[in-house]
Amino acid sequence: MSADVPRTGPVRRPLAYDPIAEAARQWRVHGWDEAADGMAAVTSLVRAHQIVMSRVEEVLRPFGVTFARYELITLLHFSKAGSLPLARIGTLLQVHPTSVTNAVDRCEAAGLVRRMPHPSDRRATLAEVTPAGRELVRKATEALNRDVFADLRVAAGDVAALVEVLGRFRSAHGDFETGVRGS
Repeated sequence: MSADVPRTGPVRRPLAYDPIAEAARQWRVHGWDEAADGMAAVTSLVRAHQIVMSRVEEVLRPFGVTFARYELITLLHFSKAGSLPLARIGTLLQVHPTSVTNAVDRCEAAGLVRRMPHPSDRRATLAEVTPAGRELVRKATEALNRDVFADLRVAAGDVAALVEVLGRFRSAHGDFETGVRGS
């Protein structure tokens, strides 16, 4: 973690044992052998999500944005025109339209994005990243790359394997079509 990002909250000591492994053992003791590995996988995913999101939110806190808002601004920053229709944002971020509206409202209030009428569809509204939003993306991405993404505290080969396994899992659950490349 970067020296310029203060830790917040209580310092937590690691447990002396893995509670998920113990839960799997208990599953087997209670006769649920066929589900024990799946339960351990799901519980491990949930706990890993909590750990990663805690790190991400800690790094983003000084920038005044949540990860959801960072994703929105970054998506706009990456788009060719710097703007996208709100409905398209929801599709690309895989979130409900209400979540898009909320994130755009908050980013607009912070001067990071602005709403604009769609030039050819009167029913649609665009969200456009502002210069302040682009600057935030640049600085926040540098911090995330340095303090989170470049150091997941596991071997690079394990990171690649994790991405591959989770990609197959996501595809199997209808998250995306295998072999179809993004735009």
